[in-house]
Amino acid sequence: MVPEKLTFSPLARRQIEADFSGGHITSDAGLLLLREVDKQHRLTRRLASVLQDPRTPELIQHKLNTMVCQRVFGVAAGYEDLNDHEALRFDQALQTALGQDDDLAGKSTLCRMEQRADRQAVVQAHETLWHHFIEQHDEPPKEIVLDFDGTDIPVHGEQPGKFFNGYYDHHCYFPLYVFCGRHLLVSYLRTSNRSDSRHSWAILALLVRFIRQYWPDTPIVFRGDSGFYRPRILSWCDRNNVDYIVGISKNSRLLREVDVPMMLVRQAHRQTEEKVAETFRFQYQAKSWKYPRWVVARLEEGELGSNPRFIISSRYDDGFKLYYEQYCARGDMENRIKDQQLSLFADRTSSTHWWTNQWRLILSGFAYTLFERLRTYLKKTPFERMSASTLRLKLIKVGAVIIRNTRRVRVLMSDGYPYKDELSALVRRLVPN
Repeated sequence: MVPEKLTFSPLARRQIEADFSGGHITSDAGLLLLREVDKQHRLTRRLASVLQDPRTPELIQHKLNTMVCQRVFGVAAGYEDLNDHEALRFDQALQTALGQDDDLAGKSTLCRMEQRADRQAVVQAHETLWHHFIEQHDEPPKEIVLDFDGTDIPVHGEQPGKFFNGYYDHHCYFPLYVFCGRHLLVSYLRTSNRSDSRHSWAILALLVRFIRQYWPDTPIVFRGDSGFYRPRILSWCDRNNVDYIVGISKNSRLLREVDVPMMLVRQAHRQTEEKVAETFRFQYQAKSWKYPRWVVARLEEGELGSNPRFIISSRYDDGFKLYYEQYCARGDMENRIKDQQLSLFADRTSSTHWWTNQWRLILSGFAYTLFERLRTYLKKTPFERMSASTLRLKLIKVGAVIIRNTRRVRVLMSDGYPYKDELSALVRRLVPN
């Protein structure tokens, strides 16, 4: 059959013609990089093992581990929805990355797979992330800082557990994230009708117990903003030898404690006519505390007036170091959450099943972890600090012609691809001879 020819308006004297005889062309040739990373760390295979598969083995066409890998790779490549896989299932780059020669699972089969997720599967998936975190260290780290933070996921349908949150001013979920540096440890879906600290105590206790099985002597630090200030959590940390650096909301008593240093900061601002910020450390005991704790005040005066902020720490250290070097470092976690929410579609919680929505957070988390493992091969390159969306654009969304026969699969990329030298070096590191 002769392919239909498409004719466009000419360019000067040259005719512009097009047809559909170019063979199989993909926009995701870079998925082969994630394939090599996943083969080394077995992330998607380990994730698939936490799901129950009630299907009759003799009648199975699409294996569970292949479908889980298909969803994680799809998210990594920028395909947020199950509907995308109706066309994506025929993409030979994705098929090759999954080790398949035939069509992949469609949206209905993938949907049934996701709906098998339950509480036990979610718990085991998190434990897989924790084991993977341990495996990335050849020796115990000098210190572990566990960053806790929550964010909102807007919901617009009839999802279970939907509540209106006054702070965010919309109906939403309120997932809890825990990171250690760039390592994702927890992405836990919660309703938005409770406080930031909901379930954080239990998750902190589980994490500390798990980590100390492997690194009993490594200091652990709990870090969070004022939403995670709860006297019971701090008392638990004191009893279990866990340090903490946690924000605390200002109140009249705290403000009275810093009256004099705040006055000095105002005077300095009036003299210099520039923003002035200083730290002031003091001991403070709230009525609900059994003993005083160290509080660091960040006292700032600028054009908009006074802006004092307070943190509590179990550490006796210089106030500037505690606030600016240790507490403020938690701000980098917000970039990791943006990777999850904006780039890897953790906000795609549109299912009418609670645990399916939680499972989608897990899929996003494993796609993020694959990018982080890929990043370990990108050290001392321009890609090292790029976000997940930028890595996808430059290394995953690579156009190529794919030619398959019985002996080999050829992936023919453009000679004009701007990062071909970097890609070649990366493949040599991922697949040594």
